[in-house]
Amino acid sequence: MAKNKYEYSRSTFYYEGKQYTTWGKTQKDADQKAALKEKALKDGEVGISNNMTCAAWCDEWYELFKVSTGKVEEKPLKTYRRHIAMIVEEVGNTKLKDVTSVHLQKVLNKRAGYSKSEVGKLMYTIKDIFNQARDSEPPLIVRNPAAKLTMPKTYTGKRRSITDAERTMMLKTAETHPAGLMFRTMLYCGLRPGEIMALKWKDIDFKEKNIRVTTAKESGSNRIKEPKTEAGIREVPIPDVLLSDLITLNREIKGSPFQSVFHQLKSDKPHTEASFYCAWHSFKREMDIQNGAKLYRNKIILSVLASDLEPYCLRHTFGTDCQTAGIDIDVIRQWLGHEDITTTMTYLHTSKQTFAAAAEKKNQAVVG
Repeated sequence: MAKNKYEYSRSTFYYEGKQYTTWGKTQKDADQKAALKEKALKDGEVGISNNMTCAAWCDEWYELFKVSTGKVEEKPLKTYRRHIAMIVEEVGNTKLKDVTSVHLQKVLNKRAGYSKSEVGKLMYTIKDIFNQARDSEPPLIVRNPAAKLTMPKTYTGKRRSITDAERTMMLKTAETHPAGLMFRTMLYCGLRPGEIMALKWKDIDFKEKNIRVTTAKESGSNRIKEPKTEAGIREVPIPDVLLSDLITLNREIKGSPFQSVFHQLKSDKPHTEASFYCAWHSFKREMDIQNGAKLYRNKIILSVLASDLEPYCLRHTFGTDCQTAGIDIDVIRQWLGHEDITTTMTYLHTSKQTFAAAAEKKNQAVVG
């Protein structure tokens, strides 16, 4: 019996030479599940069958197709465990063969109002669990009760580029804030948060004026790894307005090749995900105050900034700036590190300058 590294407890026992594992939010919960499972085995419900409970099959699916493969990383494993807990809450004690589409639809409907991404991932987990049950040899179930599930009403967030006013405010704040250069680099080079956190001096070629993106900090952990796709490994040009400041910073701190370019605000340690967003909130707060936010006892009580202003807006702005400059969309795709150009299209938000240029072209066509 041991604490699982993904923050769930597990209990392991052997029956007739085969190892069995149960999972729970606490060690006591896992041990109780193990006792029930061992009793079921001794009572004749041996091995994997359609008479096993849905909870038992979820545990088997998680162990067989996610943990044991060694291909699934820490953050997705934690997400799968969370999704399994949602399923078990509704239908855990029901026999696998008796689970219906109504049961599973209820699991989804309880998440109405959540983000489209979150509910979509839950639906994917449910479908995968029951697809594996149907496709096993021999099949554990004849029909997949998850085949025709319907998404409940969800919230769809929309990322955007920053406005001209926000750009002016941001660049002004960046002149004095300790994290200003980091966020300017994201704005001018389109790097993802995980990529800016993993950036080292060896990745910056001052002679060729580019950043070579080869690694990123994994979301939800502090592990540095390669980007998710081959397209993520790329070279991005550094504009002159940013290059000189990066050179100055490198000289000031005497940055060694394998040293992180940007550090936590209160130490020389590389950024964690938590410290990065702490820096963003500090930067955004300073930007808010500089531009007229109302304070009461040093707390902002009336903000002048949009609530949806977030670091990823800077990456969208990079894409939009490239489009405004007339750069070919396939080049923008490569700079953003996308495999599919349709993904790049979602980053291009038509600017006022682009509209004005298009209007002038149309005017010229009419005149001609």
